[in-house]
Order: sequence, then C-alpha cells, then structure tokens
Amino acid sequence: MKNQTNVLMIQADHWFAGLLGAAGHPVVLTPTLNELAEKGTLFSNCYSECPVCVPARRSLMTGLTPRSHGDRVYDETLPMPGVKTLAQSFRDAGYQAYAVGKLHVQPQRSRIGFDDVILQEEGRYQYGVIDDYQIWLGDQNAVGQEFMHGMGNNEYTTRPWHLPEYMHPTNWATSQMVRFIKRKDPTRPALFYISYMFPHPPLVPLAVYQDMYDLNEIDEPFTGDWAAEDIPVLRQGHAAAAKYSHREIQMARRAFYAQCTHIDHQIRILIGTLREEKLLDNTVILFTSDHGDMLFNHGLVAKRVMYENSANIPLIITGRPAAAYRGNENRLVCLADIMPTLLDICGLEIPGTVEGRSAFSQNKREMLYCEIGEGMQAIRMVHDGRFKLVYSPAGNYIQLFDLEKDPHEMVNAAGNPEYARVREKLTSFLIKNFYGGDEAWADGSRLIGLPCEDDYQPQTDYGLYNQRGGHWPPPTGRR
Repeated sequence: MKNQTNVLMIQADHWFAGLLGAAGHPVVLTPTLNELAEKGTLFSNCYSECPVCVPARRSLMTGLTPRSHGDRVYDETLPMPGVKTLAQSFRDAGYQAYAVGKLHVQPQRSRIGFDDVILQEEGRYQYGVIDDYQIWLGDQNAVGQEFMHGMGNNEYTTRPWHLPEYMHPTNWATSQMVRFIKRKDPTRPALFYISYMFPHPPLVPLAVYQDMYDLNEIDEPFTGDWAAEDIPVLRQGHAAAAKYSHREIQMARRAFYAQCTHIDHQIRILIGTLREEKLLDNTVILFTSDHGDMLFNHGLVAKRVMYENSANIPLIITGRPAAAYRGNENRLVCLADIMPTLLDICGLEIPGTVEGRSAFSQNKREMLYCEIGEGMQAIRMVHDGRFKLVYSPAGNYIQLFDLEKDPHEMVNAAGNPEYARVREKLTSFLIKNFYGGDEAWADGSRLIGLPCEDDYQPQTDYGLYNQRGGHWPPPTGRR
C-alpha cells in the first residue's frame, strides 16, 4: 500500500470564498493558497449547506445533508449520526488517520473514526473536557492563559496575541500536525486532517501579521440596497454589528485578514514537512472552511445567513494525484461532497450512505438546497450556479440575486419582471425541499411564510456573547 495516495485536509473556521487573493480580494495576503489554487482546482461555487459550525462539520465528516444528519440549528449536544465517517472510510481501506484541532462533536473526545485526535476545542469546558492545547499550555507554565487576552470568541473587538508566538493556537496546531506527519507508518497511506480555530474570533492575531496591513488600506464593507429594509430574521445580526464604530470595524477586518495570512503561512510548513518526508508527490491537498463570516458587509457579522460571505466557502484541491483536474471550476459543490471527492481521488469505495457527490464526477449538480434555523429564525437558499434565491418565512421575505452580474448581492432582483421565470424555477425547487414543518410555508406553488411579529426587542446580552474567562482552576462548566 506504500504507493497509495495520501491526503492532507486543511480546514479553517469562518473563512469565506472571496477571502483569497486568487479569488480577487483586493487586500488579503494569501500567497500560499494562491499558488495552491493556481496549481490545482479552485471551486468558486462551493457552499456550506448549513453555515454554522456543528451542522457544517457533520456534513463534512459524513457526506450527509442536514436533513439526514439531523442538525440545521446548531446542536452541540447531538451525537454524530451512526454512519461511516470520512475518517473511518479511509481507515477501513488501510489508511492511518490523524486529526489536529477543532472537531466540535459530541462527546468531545469522540474520534469519529480517526486513529487519534489532538483536540483544540476553544475552551468548551461546559462539556467536561480539558482539551490538548490547554493541557500543553500547562506544560509550558502558561496554565489557564489561553483567553487572558480578554477578547471574545464571538465578538469583533481586537488586540494582538498576548503570549509568545509559538503558543498561538495556529502555530500549536501546525506543530502537532508536523509531528503526526513525521510519525507516519511508512508502509501505509495516511489521512491527515488539521482544523484551525481561526480566523473565527477571538481576533487576536500575532502582531507581526497585523503589522502587514495598513489600517487605512483596509477595504470598506459593502451594503446592498436591501440592507436598510426591516428583514425580521436579520434584526439580531444587524444589532450585533451596529455597536461597532467605523474604526473598530476596520480594525476587526484588519485583524481578520491577519489571522488568514498567519494560517496561509503555516500551511507552508505543512507542505515543507510533506516534501522533506518524501510524501508530497503522492499527497492530495485540500483546503476549505466550515462557513464564512459577513464581516460587516450588509451591516452583518458572523454567519447563520445565506449571503455569499456566510455561505460561500473556499475549496482548493491540489497536488500531483489531482493534477488531471487542474483548473478553475464553477460547478455547484458543498461540504457533503468533500468526503466522496477525496475517496474518489484515492480510488476508494464511497459508502452507500453518502449523499454528496464527487466534485470531479460527470454527474454535476444542477441545483443546491441549503438551510439554517427553524421557525421565525429560519433561512433557506436555492442556487442554480448563477442565480440564488434566499428565503425567510418570517414575513415571507424573498431575495433573488444574479451572482454573475451582482457577485456582492447588492440588488434584490426578486421583484424584477426580467427574472420572473428564474424566480419561479427556484421557488419550485425550494418548496419541493421543504420538510420538518417547513411545508406550512407554502400553499401549493405559492410561498406564504409565517406572520411577522412586530414586537421584536433586541436581546440584552450580559455575557458579551459567550465571553471566556480565566481558565485556572478549570471552570465548573455550569451554564
């Protein structure tokens, strides 16, 4: 088996598709990923079926849609579905399979098919686990210091990293994966999976990366002509973004870009290690994210919406084993497709439970359905490769975007007569995919949605949106 293809699978968190120099971003520095995209395949139409951490990662690791894996709302307590995972599929084929970083599964120490997992769970003590990064900090005489920078995991205030550079979670994850690569059994192929915590907040870049960006050169957020409308499902998101001043917004975007560049440079170390261990020529490399971040575009932050910055994610596949597929690709793909794609490239059996399809198969997807939330917080999306319909049942709100002409979703074309036939086609596909109570949002072929409540009041958050504290002694984990 020594000649069989190895896999290095790299995942970031909150990284949207447009946040690459190779995708035309005017500011962010991603030289490594640009080169990987140029020498491989860059997919411009890859989407997170449910753009929030837990459901997205369930799709990635099982090849299932949210409808089948059971989570479209973000349920941290939900065990993984009882199907063969990506890691288990490779192990059943004789691979060794190792993971480093964030898994975000329950129970936390579940290996979901990997031989071993070096865990980095962003300080989620509430479920009873002290992760391996925190244990390592203790070994470095920095016990409990991970969050003493004071920045929040879901907020957009920022400051530079407070500990030595080698202690930054991005550097630590890279060093742990380097060890796994060096410890590979030379008689067996390997699946290596590294899941970086960043650029997900906290926004705590190393100062050296923050200094690469002049605050005055950071691009301004863009705002569509529809963003001023009172869209019920977006009220909370707009409120979360509105508390930041213009300077704070630009500082947040600079820090976010800096964390991306940091990861980009760390990927070079992984590739260099593969080369030095004589594995590079027989390794396929994949880069993606679980979802994106609105990053103040359209007056929104974070994810949980179906606009491009939240749902459209990067997908780069490169390496000599994938050389035959080299070139840009605009076919519709999603996270559930990654498992069958990697198995396909490696010539391995794809489990019958998998709903995704190989991104290199002749069977291209004509339409994609994505979903998040339920009831008044629900958002659904249908995409045909060019046109995208976004639907919120609260107030029966419909948006239609022509992404070929309007890639930043600046104009809602739902009411434009020129797009009537497109809207009808996408609406029909949307309704056909309703389940779990969503069926009540339609009357035949007509969308009727849910009555909109007019008594919305912003939530008062006394906890700074899940702010972490001092982690020594370990927190009790009580909510």
